[in-house]
Amino acid sequence: MGHKNRPISAFFCLLVLLLGPLSGCFSDKIMEEDVQEPSRWLPDVENRSKMVYEDSDDFSRVSKNGTFGTLPVQSVFVDVPAITAADGGAGLTGNPMVHMGLWLPEIEGCDYSSEVIDEQCKVPVIAEVGPYYSDGDVSATEPADRLGRFLIENFVPHGYGVAQVSVFGTGESNHCMDLMGLDEQAGIHAAVEWLGQQSWSNGNVGMIGKSYDGSTPWNAAAAGSSHLKTIVPMSGLIGVHELMWRNGSMEARGAIMHNGVYGSFGLDGDLEDVENACEGYVEGYYAGVGAYMSGDDLSWTGSDYWEERYFLDKAIENYNGSVYIIHGMQDWNVDPHMAFPTHNIMLEHGFEVKGLYGQWAHDYPDRIEGHSALSPGRGAEAYPHTLRWDWADDLLEWFDYYLKNKGIAPRLHAEIQDNIGGWRVESEYPPLDQNWIDLSLGGDGCSLSSGSALVTSSSSTVLDCPMFESETRIIGTPTLSLQTTISPTATSGHIFVEMVQTSSGMHLGHAVMDLRFYAGGKDAQVLLPGSTVIAQMEFFGMDVVIPEGDGVSLIITQTGEDYVPSPPSMSPVTIGIDGESVLSLSSVSRTCDDLFLPPMQEWYDFCA
Repeated sequence: MGHKNRPISAFFCLLVLLLGPLSGCFSDKIMEEDVQEPSRWLPDVENRSKMVYEDSDDFSRVSKNGTFGTLPVQSVFVDVPAITAADGGAGLTGNPMVHMGLWLPEIEGCDYSSEVIDEQCKVPVIAEVGPYYSDGDVSATEPADRLGRFLIENFVPHGYGVAQVSVFGTGESNHCMDLMGLDEQAGIHAAVEWLGQQSWSNGNVGMIGKSYDGSTPWNAAAAGSSHLKTIVPMSGLIGVHELMWRNGSMEARGAIMHNGVYGSFGLDGDLEDVENACEGYVEGYYAGVGAYMSGDDLSWTGSDYWEERYFLDKAIENYNGSVYIIHGMQDWNVDPHMAFPTHNIMLEHGFEVKGLYGQWAHDYPDRIEGHSALSPGRGAEAYPHTLRWDWADDLLEWFDYYLKNKGIAPRLHAEIQDNIGGWRVESEYPPLDQNWIDLSLGGDGCSLSSGSALVTSSSSTVLDCPMFESETRIIGTPTLSLQTTISPTATSGHIFVEMVQTSSGMHLGHAVMDLRFYAGGKDAQVLLPGSTVIAQMEFFGMDVVIPEGDGVSLIITQTGEDYVPSPPSMSPVTIGIDGESVLSLSSVSRTCDDLFLPPMQEWYDFCA
C-alpha cells in the first residue's frame, strides 16, 4: 500500500512547491502512519523486566484479566467411530467413547444451547488431553492443578473454551489404555474434531500439556485435523521408543512402560476392565522386553508397535499449524532430546516454531515449588531466574493469534537459559553459528586423572581437559568419538559419560550408548567378541557457561542416571585415551549484551 502511494505523494509535494511555501509535505506524514506496524500489547521478551505480575498463586497470571464469566462445567462423551471390532476392547463390546470436562465463557447474549449461534458468540478451545483424570488426579470435570486450573482461570475470561480430555482406558473414557498407539490417536482425533465442529466453536482448537499430556499434542498433530491450529507440547514425546531408548540404551522403566506403568489405569476393578484386551495392550507385554534385549524398535521382527508410536514424521506430513515447544533443560524424566533437534527439524519443514527452554526439571515454566527444589548442577544455579511470570501473557498472545486470528504474529524464536541463569534469544536452537572445539583424549588434550582405560561396572575413568583461556559457552549437543574395545567374551558393551566443570565437579551434561549402536541412531551392528569401534556419542541438550581459567572433565562409567545395560552389554570395555578419541564441544560466542532479564528478577553475577 505504501508503494502505491508514492507517486501520489510526489505529485502533492510538487503541487505544494508550485503553489507556495506551505508548511512541508503533509502526505509524507500520512504515508508513514499508513505503513507503520501496530504496536504489541505485550512487550518483546527483552523488554519485560520491569513488568509486575501476580505471583501469590501456584502459577502465572495474565497481566490483564478477561471480562467474561465461566459457565458450569459440562461432562461430554464423544463417540469414536474409528474403533472397530478388529481393534478389540470397546470395538467389540460397543460404543467406544472418550470423556471430557468442558468449560465455556459466559458471554452476554450468547446461548450455547441454541442451534444457531451468532459469530460473536463462537469461541476457540484449548484442550489438555491425558491419562491422569481420575487416575492419580481429579476427574476431568474438576479443574486440575497440573494445568487445567491455570487454563480455566486465565483464558476462559478472555473468551476461550477449555477442555480436559481423558485418553482411552483412563478416567471415564472406555476402551483400552493404548499408550499413545493408533487407538489412542483415534480417540484424540475424535475429541479435536468434535470440539472444532460444535455450533459454538469458531472451528479452531489448540492443544497443550506437559509430559504424557505434552505428548498428546504431537499425537494429535500426527493424526491431522483441519481444526487443530496450534500445539504447545511441554516435555512431550515425539515418539515413545525415542524417549526410553537412546542409542540402544534403555531407561529403567522402558520395558514396563505400557503394561506396568500405565496399563493399570485401565484396570480399576469395573466391568470395563475386559476392554483392555486390545491389540496394543497385548503387544505391550513383549514389545518392552524385546526392545530391552535388542535395543531397537523390533521392526525386523515385523512388529509395528514402536513405529506406530512415533509421531514426528506423521506430524510433519499431516499437520498444518504452529508449534510452541517448551522443555526443561534439566528434565531427565523426559530428556531434552525430545526438543532438540526437533525445534530445527520443524523449522526446516516450514512450520512456525517457537521454543522456551529454561533450566527447570520436569515442570512448567512458572512453578515456584518445583523450581526452588532444584539441586546443584541440576538447575539450582539458575533459580530464581528460571521462573517465567510472563508465561500466561506469552500464551495469551500465542493463542490470540493462532486461535482467534487476533493481534500481531508472535515472534518465532527460541528463548534459552544457560545453566547459571542467563536468558537470551536465538533465531533457532541449537543456533547455526556454533563453532567446534576439538579436544583429544590423551596426548595434548584431555589427560587421565584417575582410573584406567578399562571401564567396569565398579570403576570409573576421569579425564581433565585443558583449561579455557576465556569464558566458553557450550551449547546444543556436543559429541564424543570414543574408541572402545569390547571384552573378548562379549558381543557388546555399554558406556556412560558425564561432563562436569573441572573446578567444582558440577554436572554439565551426559551421554550414553550401547556399543551395538556405535554409529548412532536406531540400527544395531553385529559385533564380534573383542571388536574395536569408534562410538559416536552425542550429549543430551545442554547450554552451559565455563568461566575463564576453568574447564571440563569427563567421568566415564559403564552406566549412569537411570539407564540399564542390556544383558549383552554388561561386560567391561576398554576405551582409547591415546589420542584416538576426540571430544568435540559445540560453542557459540555470546556476551552480556545478548542476555535479557525476565520479569520480577534482578541481575546477579552472570551479568553484573
